[in-house]
Amino acid sequence: MALQELDFDSCYRAVSARDPRFDGRFYTAVTTTRIYCRPICPARTPSWRNVRFYRHAASAEAAGFRPCKRCRPELSPGDPGWDLRGDLVGRALRLIDDGAADEQGVAGLARRLHITERHLHRLFVAELGVGPLAVARTKRLLLAKQLLTETSLPITEVAFAAGFGSVRQFNATMRETYGFTPSELRATAGPRAAAIASAPAAQTGATLRLRLHRRHPYDADGVFSFLAARAIPGLEVADRTSYRRAVPGGTITLTPRPDHIALDVAVEDTRQLARIVARCRRLLDLDADPQAIADVLSGTSLAPLVAARPGLRVPGTFDGFELAVRAVVGQQISVAGARTLLGRIVARAGAPGGLFPTPARLLEADLSGLGLTGRRIDTLKDLAARLVDGRLDLDGGQDPAQAVAELLEVRGIGPWTASYIALRALRDPDAWPTGDLVLVKRMAALGIPNDHIERWRPWRAYAALHLWSSS
Repeated sequence: MALQELDFDSCYRAVSARDPRFDGRFYTAVTTTRIYCRPICPARTPSWRNVRFYRHAASAEAAGFRPCKRCRPELSPGDPGWDLRGDLVGRALRLIDDGAADEQGVAGLARRLHITERHLHRLFVAELGVGPLAVARTKRLLLAKQLLTETSLPITEVAFAAGFGSVRQFNATMRETYGFTPSELRATAGPRAAAIASAPAAQTGATLRLRLHRRHPYDADGVFSFLAARAIPGLEVADRTSYRRAVPGGTITLTPRPDHIALDVAVEDTRQLARIVARCRRLLDLDADPQAIADVLSGTSLAPLVAARPGLRVPGTFDGFELAVRAVVGQQISVAGARTLLGRIVARAGAPGGLFPTPARLLEADLSGLGLTGRRIDTLKDLAARLVDGRLDLDGGQDPAQAVAELLEVRGIGPWTASYIALRALRDPDAWPTGDLVLVKRMAALGIPNDHIERWRPWRAYAALHLWSSS
């Protein structure tokens, strides 16, 4: 939905009702206070004469509004519309979340998308009213604000963790945009920050704890059980109550709480924090809109399954290449068997610290003697080569349809494997694993005809998870 498509009356009704379904979909800016808020802000609803609505926090900040300290826009779940969109702006926003603009600049972001910087800027202004540079700056500021409020991380480290090039730049940008310095913000949030920072396991040594918010309901048991069943030995440790994995320079741990997911980060270099947060959100499908999904699927033959698992999510992945390797290795074998083989691949080709191998490392690795067939090894090598030379991008830079087409060019990857990768790595909500035997059996057992699959659009990925979860 473009910026100009926001309906004032609908937005104002949502704000007046503090309707949580709209949290993250737009922001309310109050002209008398110059502050912008989430739709659920507990403050008194302002007069309709004094409000403006913005689709993105960056749009509000570019218009001169500061984030509210009560409702804290940095805690909003992501807009499900942008999370699902596979067009250039949607992909660019996900890459900005992943830190691409911080590391490569807007010019590098545009190259990743195979368009000019000028065209990217034009698309952003048409959709959001601001350019990609302003969006990236807002992302940095909001992450910094969360770190200042929820942790006792030194301000110098907050600056670099949020993606700023220097402390001086951090101080100047925050003062210019928000009207206060980082130290002034921390002072006003002092008691709260101190309480959080001193809580058990909140910050031990180099470990930071952040809260990741999501929409209700959220089927945490389903997501964490799914990840636990597929945890790779040496890389991940998971059960129904937590998920832990190795990341470059350390580990992360995710734990479900009643109203959020606790993310514990223990890394040597906090500059990768923005990427970690973005990838954890995608891994746990935190930006999905469960009500929109249920509205469609509840009116179909899946209604009993939807009622039994409210808030069901599609588990994503921390790394697109890793998921593609999982899909290839898991062809026609059990989940337990795939875990064993993947653990051997990590032990043989993974980087120090128990990390999953990069495409370059896997391409050079000797995978013989691990239990993989020669044909499967050839498929993995071809897959890795396509990521190394840039023909394939599984982390958001490539159009999903083009990525699937490129995957199908890999010998040994058919429609089921490509669809499974699209479902979990490319975040396609309508991906359907064609020919999946479990889905075929479940549909037959439930008496669901094949022609009902089309009735589940545009949420067929969630339909697949409902059927898998019911087996």
